[in-house]
Order: sequence, then C-alpha cells, then structure tokens
Amino acid sequence: MSYATSSARAEINELRRLKTLLPPELQSWVIVEGTTEVNPPLIRSEELGKDEIEIQIDLPKWDNLAIDQRNLLFWHEVARIQNDSIPREGWEMAALAIGLGGAVGELWVQDGLLLLLALALCGISGYRLWQKNNNEKTLVDAIEADGKAIILATRFGYSLPNAYKSLGSALKTLIEQTPSRRQRKKYEERLQSLRRSAAKAKSQMNDPQGAPIGGRRDNRI
Repeated sequence: MSYATSSARAEINELRRLKTLLPPELQSWVIVEGTTEVNPPLIRSEELGKDEIEIQIDLPKWDNLAIDQRNLLFWHEVARIQNDSIPREGWEMAALAIGLGGAVGELWVQDGLLLLLALALCGISGYRLWQKNNNEKTLVDAIEADGKAIILATRFGYSLPNAYKSLGSALKTLIEQTPSRRQRKKYEERLQSLRRSAAKAKSQMNDPQGAPIGGRRDNRI
C-alpha cells in the first residue's frame, strides 16, 4: 500500500471517528469534512444552508495532535454550533454595498426619504459586521464554548479532571504552534479562563472539610 493511499485511508477513518463524537441531536444536520483550502485554520464551521453546517478540518495539522486534544477541540467547535456563535451567511457585505450605492444614487436625484432608508441599511449592516468581527465578543464566545466542550466531554465518558487537562493541553499546543501574536493571545486568554474554571470545579468537588470526594484529585492544567 502506498503512503498516499494509507494517508487518505487514515484521514477518512478520522473523519468517521469524529462524526461519532457528534451529539445525537446534531448528527442529522452537521457534516464533518477535511478542508482543501490553502493555509486554512485548524478547525472551523461554515453554514452551507439554512439547515446544514459543515465542520472543516485541516487534517495534516490535525494529525499532529493527540487524540484527547483533537476530541476536546472538536467538542469546542460543536459547542460553538450549539451556542449559535458561528458566522452566518454574509448578507451584511451585500447589504452594505447596496446601501452605499443607494445613498450615492439618492444624493444624485435628491430624494431625502430614500436617502435616509439607504443610510439606515448601511448602518444596520455595518453594525452587524462590527459585531461579527468584535474581538471581545469572539473571545467571550470561545470561552463559553470551552466550558460547554468540557460538559460534552463528560457526556462521552471523560472524567471532569481529564476533560480540563485535555483541553488545556490542546490550548498549550496551539499557543506553541501559532505564529500570529494576535491569535496566540486569544489562546492564552482562553487557557487562563480554563484554569480558573478548573480551579472552581475542583473546589466544588471537595467536601466541606476540604478533602476531595472519592480520593485525591489533581485538576492542574
């Protein structure tokens, strides 16, 4: 068997494995595929239609991660879908272009009412674009998805400490491998938030005397 054939078979098997990690309520309308783009993100989701979303994975990069790291990053993306925080179809740019074109046209014909309508369309679409690209909001969405990914991991058999450790390990690896300073900072902030969440979860697992329930546990990330 050639290397190319073996590699292709391994990628197909990995995609099939990931599909089994989808919660039952998502399996009918979420697709998992390898991306063919040049220099794509490691993992992302894209809306294909009103009732269909595709999770796209850069399989060569993905293969460099440990299984537990892959699982938690995959559940993070699943959580983003469940939280409805993935980018939707980009109508905003089209609306902005229409609004600007309309505003210029109405200035020419001097129709005040239509000019106001065109400017209102520009304002709404511009605000939506700002919302989609607001760094603070995207970070909050990512942190919320991390928390939900931990819950999903426990649904699929992970202990709470192991779920935290696996996601923390994945974020550390992404920090080390990411050349973009801006993106690396986002991963670092997510890791700090995850550590605070793990510490809180550990304290809640302790009994009133401070002894961990069920024996000694280590939630350090």
